[in-house]
Amino acid sequence: MSKSQQPTQLSKFLNEGMQAYAMKALRTIQVSYQNAIRSWLDGRSIQSFVSLFLISIFLTIAVASCSGSSSASKNDVKLKLVSFSVTKAAHDQIIPKFIEKWKQEHNQNVTFEQSYGGSGAQAAAVINGSQEADIVHLALPLDVSKIALAGLIKSGWETKAPRSGIVSRSVAAIVTREGNPKGIQTWADLAKDGVKVIAANPKTSGIAIWEFLAFWGSVTLTGGDEATALDYVTKVYKNTPTLTKDAREASDLFFQKGEGDVLINYENEVILAGKNGTKLPYVVPQVNISIDNPVAIVDKNVDKHATREVAQAFVDFLYSTEAQREFAKLQYRPVNPSVTQEVASQYPPIKTLFTSQDLGGWEIIQNKFFGDGAIFDKIQAVNKA
Repeated sequence: MSKSQQPTQLSKFLNEGMQAYAMKALRTIQVSYQNAIRSWLDGRSIQSFVSLFLISIFLTIAVASCSGSSSASKNDVKLKLVSFSVTKAAHDQIIPKFIEKWKQEHNQNVTFEQSYGGSGAQAAAVINGSQEADIVHLALPLDVSKIALAGLIKSGWETKAPRSGIVSRSVAAIVTREGNPKGIQTWADLAKDGVKVIAANPKTSGIAIWEFLAFWGSVTLTGGDEATALDYVTKVYKNTPTLTKDAREASDLFFQKGEGDVLINYENEVILAGKNGTKLPYVVPQVNISIDNPVAIVDKNVDKHATREVAQAFVDFLYSTEAQREFAKLQYRPVNPSVTQEVASQYPPIKTLFTSQDLGGWEIIQNKFFGDGAIFDKIQAVNKA
């Protein structure tokens, strides 16, 4: 049991103990008054009888109330999890483990309503109320910050959770066609003439933002200036005729419909596909970005649904060794240090690994690159002209 769970368990134990004591005392008093009523029936006044009868009814209601509150505390609870598209496989393994653990420790059934899609679109749905998420697990901290700015998550959410709220991690991989006929080895190769890139839209997809930042940082964090970065990224998006809404749609376009020469995807997705029998030729660039995926409780909704305790317990469980091993099995780079050591040899080393902070942090990133009329919009305007 984690330290964060101990006060909750203690409070629950004391509450249940007090309820049981109160019920026992009330039942004892109730029986005494019922006996007293019988004795008063023999020649006593009607007024006295009515008084005792009303007291007896009150005590019966009080006992029933205590008993009812005790059983109500064991009612089933439902959590709404809203996440980005490629995490479903991980949650399908982790959620049943949490449900079993909670049932053993609290004798309470937990069910999950789950929703998966593009991270930006999921965040927008939480903000507009069409998705009343108790918990969000999104592709990038920027999307959680947008929900916080809308007043649904308390400010400073990232400082109240382990690892600054980051619960899963990956890097970017370049998937090519069999034999790599276009000779793609580095980010720079994506700007070559005749290369068709399949990518998602940064306005709706988390991976698309990470893609953009990987492109930009591969220039500015290796000695290039911003003018060079702008020219390079403009060429890459000129080679991207269609922007999909999320990572899953981009993968379907590349694999199922056979479109494009190159697909940018999460490393974990590419490695997992290979382990499941679909060997994909891919390159993990030696200059890469740490793709950090945050988790957060949606404060306004858990208070509305009275699910804060179990929602917090699930978030805590995601950082546990047990859950982090499940992320690692699906080729995410874990954030739990002990699990990171266990699986380090499974991943190719990265020579230059940079983060969003190296590009100024999320507020600057949003305003500089993805706000209305910012660099991404200008790039799109140039390529459509």
